[in-house]
Amino acid sequence: MTSPDDPARPPQPDEEPTYGDRVYRSPGGIAGGVLLLALGGWLGIDAILRGEGRTPWLALAGLLCAVPVVIAFTVRPAVYAGADRLLVRNPFRTITLPWASVDTLRASYTSEVLAGGATYQLWAVPVSLRQRKRAARQQNRDAASPTFLGRTPGQSATADRRAQADQTIGDLRELAESNAAREGAQGEPEVRWAFEVIAPTLAGAVLLVIMLVI
Repeated sequence: MTSPDDPARPPQPDEEPTYGDRVYRSPGGIAGGVLLLALGGWLGIDAILRGEGRTPWLALAGLLCAVPVVIAFTVRPAVYAGADRLLVRNPFRTITLPWASVDTLRASYTSEVLAGGATYQLWAVPVSLRQRKRAARQQNRDAASPTFLGRTPGQSATADRRAQADQTIGDLRELAESNAAREGAQGEPEVRWAFEVIAPTLAGAVLLVIMLVI
């Protein structure tokens, strides 16, 4: 027996289309985080195994404090866009936004979503001014190209040459506009603190302070 979401089951004419979550993350941030974790782990474990006196305990406290922070700012951030809601996973908070509660999304110096009278940053969608300038130069070159006038509107290079953050914000804005009227997209924003990140960070910081004082 197959369920309505089973990809092997053909869609029925009277059924609403199903949507899989779109996931947006920062490959550069993840790569940087992995490198930092590898370097910190190598130095920290070496200090724990070979250090003398208080050095192993200081290294352990430093790792306990630093590792969650590095993960929070590099590996953890993500944006999940589904049919009914936008889920924003930032370093220390997770924000669930039904599409009906989203007022707008924008990308200036940072990527942001405005909902319920509040503004939330999208850490997983960093804005690169260099990439944006490069995209603008490419658009200008395409517009000046002799072949540009022969293109149809659907072949225009303008949309294709946008910076990655601008493309992502454009996609999310379209999803918000098209899905806001869905029955499952109604509701208020919900914010949850990431205690799984905050707790070990505070524990490591307290332990580090104690080791430095005594």
